[in-house]
Amino acid sequence: MKEYFPRVIDSHLSETLEHSGAILIEGVRWCGKTRTAKEHAASEISLQDPDRSESYLKMAEIKPSLLLNGETPRLIDEWQMVPSLWNSVKYTVDKRYGNPGQFILTGSATPPKDDKRHSGAGRITMVRMRPMSLFESRDSNGLVSLRGLFDREHDIEAISELSIDRLSSAVVRGGWPGLMDLKEKYVMREMQNYVESIISIDISKPDDVDRSPAIARKLMRSISRNISSVANMSTIRNDMAGDDDMISDKTVSSYIGALRRIFVVEDVPAWNPSLRSKTAVRASPKRHFVDPSIAAAVMRISPNGLLEDLNTFGLLFESLCVRDLRVHSQILDGEVFHYRDRYDLEADAVIHLNDGRWGAAEIKMRNNEIDKAAKNLKKLKERVDTDRMKEPSFLMVLTATEYAYQREDGVLVVPIGCLGP
Repeated sequence: MKEYFPRVIDSHLSETLEHSGAILIEGVRWCGKTRTAKEHAASEISLQDPDRSESYLKMAEIKPSLLLNGETPRLIDEWQMVPSLWNSVKYTVDKRYGNPGQFILTGSATPPKDDKRHSGAGRITMVRMRPMSLFESRDSNGLVSLRGLFDREHDIEAISELSIDRLSSAVVRGGWPGLMDLKEKYVMREMQNYVESIISIDISKPDDVDRSPAIARKLMRSISRNISSVANMSTIRNDMAGDDDMISDKTVSSYIGALRRIFVVEDVPAWNPSLRSKTAVRASPKRHFVDPSIAAAVMRISPNGLLEDLNTFGLLFESLCVRDLRVHSQILDGEVFHYRDRYDLEADAVIHLNDGRWGAAEIKMRNNEIDKAAKNLKKLKERVDTDRMKEPSFLMVLTATEYAYQREDGVLVVPIGCLGP
C-alpha cells in the first residue's frame, strides 16, 4: 500500500467518532476518502468490489443488517450504491445507543432524494472531504497557521520554498493522492482521463439520467474559462452555445446540479455582512471546481503553459488558494465566501467561523499587486458594521511570493507555500 499522506480532517474524524454514532465522509471521487476512512476503521466492506458487489446487492434486498456486522468502526465504502443501507445504519446506531463510533460511510455522489430515507440527524455526522491542500501534499511548510491567524497571532515571519515552477506543477497535478508519486509527464494524461470519466460516466450517476457527454464537455470548458469569476447562468449558456441555440438555462442548471452532486463543482457563495451603509452586495457565487487541476485538464494546459499565460495562471492560483482555505477552515467550523459590492469593492475570500469570527483575504500572485490588495481589504473593514459584527481577526494578502510578514498597516502577506491549518 502506498504511503498515507495525513489529512487535516484526520483529527476531526477521530473526535467525531468519539461522540457520533456514524460518520458520512462525502466528497469528489479520487480525493482519498476510502484511504483516510481505512485509517480510522476496524473492519470494512466495499460495495463496489467487482467480485462481491452482486452478492452484496442481493443481501441488501433480503437483510441489509448483515452487511453491518463487523468490528467497529465499520467502513461501508460507497454506501450510495445501496441507498437502503442508510436507514439500516440509522436503526443500528439507535439500537446500540450509547456506543459512538459504529460506522464510517463514504460516498462520491449524493443519491436521489427519497422521502423514506431518514435525515440521519443526531445519528450520522456528515463530513466533507476535498482534494489535498498544499500543506497536506507537503508543498507548503505550514509555518503560518490559519488557526493562529484567527487567534490573532500576527507576528509572522516565514519563507516559502515553493518556487513558481513547482506551483504551476501543483496546480496542474492538483490535490489528488493518486498523483503524488507520479512523474509529471503522466500527470496531465491521468487528469484528462479523469475528466473524461466525469463527462462520460459520473455526471449521469447521481440520478441515473442519461446526459450528453458533448454538453457536459461544453459546460466544463465554459466553467474552466470562467473560473474564479461571477459568471451567471446566461453567461455560461451563451459561452457554451456558440452556433447551437438549443442549450437552455434549464439544461445548464441540470448539468451543473449533477456536477455539484458528484462534488466536482463547488462555487464560492457571496458573503452578506452587516454594513455601516446601505451598500448593495452582489449575491452571485464565484465559479470554482473542487480542485483547479480539473480546469487545467479541461483546457489541456501544462505547467509550462501556465507560466506562459499568467492571466490563466492567476485565475487557477486563486482557485487553488480557495481550495486550501476551505480545507483549513473546515476544522475551525468555518466556511469560505467572497465579497463584492456595487462599487466593485471585493475580497476574493472571506473565512467566516460559526462563532462569528471572520478574516478576509485578497489572492494575488505577484508583489506589485500587494499594495492595492491591502487597500481594498482596509476599505472592506471600514464598511463592515463592527457594532453588529466582530472586528476582522485578520486581513491577509495570499500570494505566490516568498516572504510572510505583517505590513505596517497591519495587513498580513502570506505565501500560499507557508499556509497551514
